[in-house]
Amino acid sequence: MKIFRGYQHPQLAPECALTIGNFDGVHRGHQAMLALLKSEARHRGVPSCAVTFEPHPRDYFAALARKPELAPARIATLRDKLGELDHCGIDQCVILPFNAHLASQSPDAFIQEVLLKGLGARYVLVGDDFRFGARRAGDYAMLDAAGVRLGFDVARMNSYEVSNSRVSSSAVREALSHGDMARVAALLGRHYSISGHVVHGRKLGRELGFRTLNLRFSHWKPAASGIFAVLVHGLAGQPVQGVANLGIRPSIDPDDVNGGRVLLETHCLDWPASLGAQEAYGKIIRVELLHKLHDELKYDGLESLKTGIAKDCGDARAFFTQSFSASMHTETSRQTTRDRI
Repeated sequence: MKIFRGYQHPQLAPECALTIGNFDGVHRGHQAMLALLKSEARHRGVPSCAVTFEPHPRDYFAALARKPELAPARIATLRDKLGELDHCGIDQCVILPFNAHLASQSPDAFIQEVLLKGLGARYVLVGDDFRFGARRAGDYAMLDAAGVRLGFDVARMNSYEVSNSRVSSSAVREALSHGDMARVAALLGRHYSISGHVVHGRKLGRELGFRTLNLRFSHWKPAASGIFAVLVHGLAGQPVQGVANLGIRPSIDPDDVNGGRVLLETHCLDWPASLGAQEAYGKIIRVELLHKLHDELKYDGLESLKTGIAKDCGDARAFFTQSFSASMHTETSRQTTRDRI
């Protein structure tokens, strides 16, 4: 998949079939829409294109209003969103910077400047709740009328349901907030995972006897948090069982080397011997969060923290022994070989 920041790029295809959305999580509803888009693109002999935004529009308006609580919890990092779009077989992705210009652009200007002049849209597929343009003034009816007038096809896809429930990013966020990882997997069609480069941390884990692989979650407000039994991909030929903490580490000094940022800290239950002296620093790994053990806890000292981590490791081992069979993760054991987005 080719990735473009903005629509003014000489390597963009002159025409395309496109869909527009935030695609946070790339859940099963997104996947169904992307499959339809690919079919329509093939029929027209043009590439398929996903148009998305960074930051999320609600992030932008929350910052503008100085009300960070209005920003949505983020399901996926940009890396993981792009990786899933690629896995769905999309030919190109255009990331539009959501800024003052885009926020104030009228629906007609968006159609003319972005969809037609910028992207050469021949077919536009949107969801049933699609809105666009300044103050969300544009809707499907307006887009459809513009298509008839200007010569591009427009289609709308109804909601996708699983077990009589609408699949949406909001539903995924709710399931993640409750730690219902089975529900999350049903909505996503795969286990929830986070990928990234392993970065240096405070090295406290090795002092406690539980060294960790640290990933920085790029958004300050992840949809999930707590302690999880996990599988780590990208270290060896097979996934490695582990236990991970996703959050702000309330027992650690907030002014530590990570600057108080959200981290995903993963301890491998059986540390791979193949990591060598440099361990995994710089490697791209993918961590599947399979089962939530509990919320983050604040311990009253390093000894109690060490005891708590040991208990978490024991509980994670019990999960893998009693509740998780190898067949459950066969289809999700894609190796992390994605390019360095």
